[in-house]
Amino acid sequence: MCRWAAYLGQPLFLSEILTSPAHSLIQQSRAAAQCKTAINADGFGLAWYDKRPEPGLYRDVYPAWSDPNLAAIAHQVQSRLFLAHVRASTGTATSRNNCHPFVQGRWSFMHNGQVGGFEQFRKSADMLIDDALYANRRGATDSEALFLIAHGLGLEEDPLAAMEGAVSRLQALAVTSGHPGAHMRCTAAFSDGQRLHAIRYASDDLAPSLYYQWNATWQGWAVVSEPYGEDAAHWVSVPPGSFCTFDGDHVEVVPFAPDCAAQAA
Repeated sequence: MCRWAAYLGQPLFLSEILTSPAHSLIQQSRAAAQCKTAINADGFGLAWYDKRPEPGLYRDVYPAWSDPNLAAIAHQVQSRLFLAHVRASTGTATSRNNCHPFVQGRWSFMHNGQVGGFEQFRKSADMLIDDALYANRRGATDSEALFLIAHGLGLEEDPLAAMEGAVSRLQALAVTSGHPGAHMRCTAAFSDGQRLHAIRYASDDLAPSLYYQWNATWQGWAVVSEPYGEDAAHWVSVPPGSFCTFDGDHVEVVPFAPDCAAQAA
């Protein structure tokens, strides 16, 4: 399983989350605590927003801890909103196109989890991507497919409904494939450059972890798959089946309930 961190608030040096804390995202890339795989060395990525509506994007296939360029960027760049990800592959190749975050227009997206048996129905999954968006299918991951399917289902207008629709469609494919590990596990963060959204969901009882925290010093939200600090009391653990929206200094948490049965019918 991957590790990721996102931030929304007053401009912050990326290093405050990526490299400076004792259990920073870079440290988690080689010693994660709350996941099956302690080492996340199959690439990394960073999407950040500044003056333009579209995010900047930097991704590569090296282990995050071994790239001095990433550390240099984190030390120099401030951003009001960024998404950072370290990857542990669930089967697809280690390539730049398979590294998160994924970007489509002004939207950025990253994911920790897995669609069980995806390799058996990858072609069917790709056919769920809107024709107008399929040229943007650069890699081979279930995560990128999920993002593009949601885009075609109205991510711009209704992020909750679009993501519920995309998850339910992929989950239904997993079930009908007959694969013994047919499950959907999804902890994701995504943004349009203004608001930050996060999901925690699983079709079984193994939803990947998700936490958030308001930092009064930074005047911003940190949203993470694993806390980067030791102040555990200040982190809120998001329950499975939740959709979070962070906007300004407010957070809204509502149920996330994909209807897999309706898609399979």
